[in-house]
Amino acid sequence: MKKILLTGSTGYIGKRMISVIASQGYKVICCTRDADRFDYPEGISKDQIEVIEADFLDKSTLGSIPKDIDGAYYLMHSMSGSNDYEEMERTCAENFVEVVNETNCEHTIYLTGLANQDKLSKHLDSRLMVEKILSNGKFNFTALRAGIIIGSGSASFEIIRDLVEKLPLMVTPKWLNTKCQPLGIANVLDFLIKSLFNKETYNQNFDVGCDDILTYKEMLMEYASVRGLSRKIFTLPVMTPKMSSYWLYFVTSTSYKLASSLVDSMKIEVVCRPESLKKIKKITGVQPIPYREALERTLSKIQAHEIVSSWKDSFISSRNDTNLKQFMEVPRDGCFTDLRKHTYYSYEECLERVFSIGGEQGWYGQRLWKIRGFLDQMVGGPGLRRGRRHPSQLHDGDAVDFWRVLYANKEEGKLILFAEMKLPGEAWLMFKLYRGKLWQKAVFRPKGLWGRMYWYAVLPFHGVIFKGMVKRLATGK
Repeated sequence: MKKILLTGSTGYIGKRMISVIASQGYKVICCTRDADRFDYPEGISKDQIEVIEADFLDKSTLGSIPKDIDGAYYLMHSMSGSNDYEEMERTCAENFVEVVNETNCEHTIYLTGLANQDKLSKHLDSRLMVEKILSNGKFNFTALRAGIIIGSGSASFEIIRDLVEKLPLMVTPKWLNTKCQPLGIANVLDFLIKSLFNKETYNQNFDVGCDDILTYKEMLMEYASVRGLSRKIFTLPVMTPKMSSYWLYFVTSTSYKLASSLVDSMKIEVVCRPESLKKIKKITGVQPIPYREALERTLSKIQAHEIVSSWKDSFISSRNDTNLKQFMEVPRDGCFTDLRKHTYYSYEECLERVFSIGGEQGWYGQRLWKIRGFLDQMVGGPGLRRGRRHPSQLHDGDAVDFWRVLYANKEEGKLILFAEMKLPGEAWLMFKLYRGKLWQKAVFRPKGLWGRMYWYAVLPFHGVIFKGMVKRLATGK
C-alpha cells in the first residue's frame, strides 16, 4: 500500500482529502501539530490512516515523518496567521523540501493561487514564492493554481454568503468589478487526486477553474438569484484598501488580517490561462461544473448534510477539552444560537426522552410548541401534523413533526434536527449527552432582514421554550 503524506490535514481542503486519498487505496499519513485534535473520518479503516505530530515551522518536530512515503500533498498556508506570513510560508516550504528530500517521495502536489498577472498581491506573491521553493525539491512536483473555491466552509464562499444574506443594498469597493474564475470544492478534490502519480503532470504548473469568468459583483448577484433574494449593488471608486478591509471585517465574519489579505488579492484579476486549463482537464478527465451549480450543491449540502460534518469539526481552540467538538458547534457566520445544558439523573432515561421527542410524546407539554405548530400550519407548513414514524426510534431522514432528522446516533448520544417549518431562514436543533449533562443547542441562520427581525421577535420566548425543554428532557420533570 502506497503512503501519501498529507500536510494541512486538519484544514479545509486537507480534511476532505483524507477520505479522497483513502478511497484510492493509499495509506494517508496525516500531519498535525496536535494529534489529540485529529478526528478520524467515518467509514475509513484506521489501518489506512496514520497521524503524526509535525510543525513545519519547527525542524525539531519533523523527525516523525516516515522515510517510505511515496507521495505528498502540500496544503499549508499562513495567510491569516500573522503579519509576517511570508516568512512563515518560506520557512514551512524550505523545511518541507529538506525533510521530504530524505524520503522516497516520488511526487508532491501543491494547491496554490492563480498568479498570471505581472503585479501580484502580497498573498499571491507569497504563494508563488512557495511554489518556486517546492519546485527545487528532488521529487517530481505539480502546482495546481486555483482562484475562488466554492464550498461550504471556504473563506471565499462564507464571505459571499455573508454579504448577500445580510445586505439588501451594498455600496462596495471598485474591486467588485475584478474578474475571477471560481471552482467548486468537488472539482478541486478531483484535480488533486487525479493528478497524483500522473506523469503527464510532473514538474509543471496548471491553472484550474470552471469555464465561467465572472466579476465578484456577478458572483454575488448569482448567489442572490440562487437564494431568491433581491439585491442591489453599487460600487464606489474612492474606497481605499483599508476602508475595504474594514468593510469586509464588519459586514462578514472574517478576521481583519484575512480581510486585508483578501482585499489585496481581490484587486488582482485571477483568470486561468486557457491552454493551461484545457491541458489539465484533458490529462485528468475532470470537467468542472459551472459556478451556479457549485453554489446550488454547496447550499444543498449545508442544508442536508454538510452541517453535520461542520458541527464535528468547527470547534477551534477556545477550550482545552477537544472532545467538546463532538457536540459543541460554533457557527462561523450569520447565525444566531441558543445553547443550554442541564444535569441528567439517568443517562439511559434521558437518552430515551431525547430520542422519543415529538409525535405522540410531544415537545414535553409546552403549549408554546403547539402554538408554533398551529401558526406554521396556518401559513402552509407541516406544523405538528406529521408526527413520527416510530415512538422511540429515529433514523437519518425521518420526519418528526416540522423537523427532519439529519443525524441520529444513540451510541454517541447525539441527535440533530433540521427545521422544515416555514421560516425566514434555516434552523437546526441539536442534542448531545456528555459528561453528566444534556447539551441542547438551537441554531438559526436568517435569510435577509426579515430573518433577523424574526429571531429577535421570538427571542423573549426562548427562555421559556428552550429552558423548559432541556430541563424536562434531562430530568423528566
